[in-house]
Formats: sequence, structure tokens, C-alpha cells
Amino acid sequence: MYTAKGQLDRNALIRQYQPLVRRLAHHMMAKLPASVQVDDLIQVGLIGLSEALTRYEAAQGVQFETFATQRIRGAMIDELRENDWMSRGSRKSQKEIEQAMRRLEHELGRSPIESEIAAELNMTLAEYQTLLGKVQGTQLVYLEDMSRGNDDEDNFLDRHVADSEADPLNMLRDQRLRQALVTAIKALPEREQLIMSMYYEQDMNLKEIAAVMNVTESRICQLHSQSIARLRAKMRSH
Repeated sequence: MYTAKGQLDRNALIRQYQPLVRRLAHHMMAKLPASVQVDDLIQVGLIGLSEALTRYEAAQGVQFETFATQRIRGAMIDELRENDWMSRGSRKSQKEIEQAMRRLEHELGRSPIESEIAAELNMTLAEYQTLLGKVQGTQLVYLEDMSRGNDDEDNFLDRHVADSEADPLNMLRDQRLRQALVTAIKALPEREQLIMSMYYEQDMNLKEIAAVMNVTESRICQLHSQSIARLRAKMRSH
């Protein structure tokens, strides 16, 4: 897009790629706690988009959307780092949920339901669901989790809201790990399987999934967090 003077029309390009910024922000929100506001991510992402327009050179052989996606996501991650988005308390809670799930699955021989997990954590069901919202779902599984201990001092953000280098799809090229994950997903409760399919396969955001399932977005956040915790608990043994 160019102006009458033959210059790039930045305003038109920003309008054209605003949906990309919103999509990236909403998709990232599922990996972040409820304290993070999607509008803040969108604003930061628009700054990243503007920088991409300034720095992009077609001669480099990279499509603009690919280049812009990296810049937008990078700007969002930098903002999250500066605000220390996930506390040690949240990381600890996330680990405790996974441990409770592993204990119950071993005892029961099946995936535990929400009330059983809550009881194992000495919480009411409402308290447990609130906690799920606070630790709002991380990504599926990480090489770091399987190769060494999960130290609170490691770079949690880089592992949980990362770019292509930490994308779970890259890691899942290992066939045995892929098969283990497929088996773990099939063992999820039916409703959680559906959420995972809509989010990861159909690229729907949590608000869209909530509309399809006729529940609140916060409920989808809770169920997404719970399904991720189930998968991470299972995958640690691999």
C-alpha cells in the first residue's frame, strides 16, 4: 500500500494488520494469569507492528506478516518481562496442582474430577477454580521440564510464552514424545479434549470457545488451565 507520493502508507498497513495483533494477543492470553489485560498486550503489539513497518526490508526475502509476527510477539514478551507477570507463588501453585493430579491418578487409576483435585489440595471447589484462573494455562510441555529439575530461578517466561524456538510444535517432532502426548490428550475428559481441539487445532481464542460452549470465558480459562496441568503431569514421566 502506497500513498499518492509513492511512499508506504503506514496508517493503511497498521489498519490492515491490526487483526493480526489482536489474534496474537488473545492467543497469548491463554498462557497468562488473569491479572494481564488483553488491551495492554494489544497496545504493545501495535508498537511492535509500527517498528516492524520501519525495519522491514523486502529484499531480505521474508514475508512481511512473518516478520511482523515476530516483532509483535517480541514486543509483548518484553512488556511481560518488565512487569514480572507471574509470581513465584503462582508458579508454586501450578506445580502443586500438577502434583495433586499425579497422586490422584495413581490412587484412582483414572483422571480425577475437579472436586477430587480440590479436596486433595484441601480447598473448596470454588477456591480451586479461582486458583486455576490465577495460574491460567501454560503451554503443553517443555524440554527443560524433562531434561532437568523445574527450578524457580529459571526463565519461566521464556519457557511459557516463547517464540518459535520454544514452540511446543518444534519440540514434538520426537515421535515417542508425540505419541505420549496424543495418548495423554485422549485420556482427558471429553469437554477438555474439545477445548484443546478448538484452541490448538482450530486456532480459536478463549472468548470464541466460550461462545461455542455457552459458558463464561473465565470458565474456559479454568478448564484450559486444568487440561494443561493434566497433560504436564502425565508428560513429566516421559
